[in-house]
Amino acid sequence: MLPKLDVPIYEVKLISTGKPIRFRPFLVREQKLFLMAAKSEDPKETVNVIRQVLKNCILDEIDIDGLPTFDLEYIFMHMRARSVEEVVDLQYKCNNTVKNDKDEDVRCNGTVGFQFNLLEIEPTKHAEHTNQIKLTENLGVCLRYPTFEMVKKYEDMDENEVLSHILVDCIDYIFDKEQIYYAKDSTKEELEDFIDSMQQKDLEKFKDFFEKMPEIKKDVKFKCPKCNYEEEITIKGMQNFFA
Repeated sequence: MLPKLDVPIYEVKLISTGKPIRFRPFLVREQKLFLMAAKSEDPKETVNVIRQVLKNCILDEIDIDGLPTFDLEYIFMHMRARSVEEVVDLQYKCNNTVKNDKDEDVRCNGTVGFQFNLLEIEPTKHAEHTNQIKLTENLGVCLRYPTFEMVKKYEDMDENEVLSHILVDCIDYIFDKEQIYYAKDSTKEELEDFIDSMQQKDLEKFKDFFEKMPEIKKDVKFKCPKCNYEEEITIKGMQNFFA
């Protein structure tokens, strides 16, 4: 029997709970999955591969599909840093409008290279963010964060339809002065009727919840070497760290 190679074990804390999670780096078998996904050029395939790699490499018992999306992005970012390298090199095409030889407006398309250290990125949190939404003085809703599985389910849906559908999945419980009504004890139709009875101003409160969830992102400033245009872009999402 051939000897087994020792694999280092790392730890990262979940943003949602602060619980430490142990993981190992990608191995050759995971790199093969990445190569297959890259060849397919299908974003859905990339997401499925990331999901499988997370399941392979996380050493603690944890429901990957039940974790908030920002927790998964944070784990994957640390996993990628420990498996490949901490510093990510990216290239960006400049979108600045310039004049060509015929005095026409055209896109610059100059290539800008930049890099950043994955382990230096901290999750963005809003101090006023809360998962308890008050609809009236006596009535409110407590929400769960969207999970990997939810996002995957609704990725092909029109943006205007997503909110009401994902709200049904994200309601943990509804509360008033006297009682708590858990979503798991209600039917989907009952939850949909509850959402349909809201005013538009109530829906805006839920939009605010989703918009202010913790995020894994990096703001990058750069100057195009071709046209000298200065720009700032935001890098976020697991696929930006897919390499």
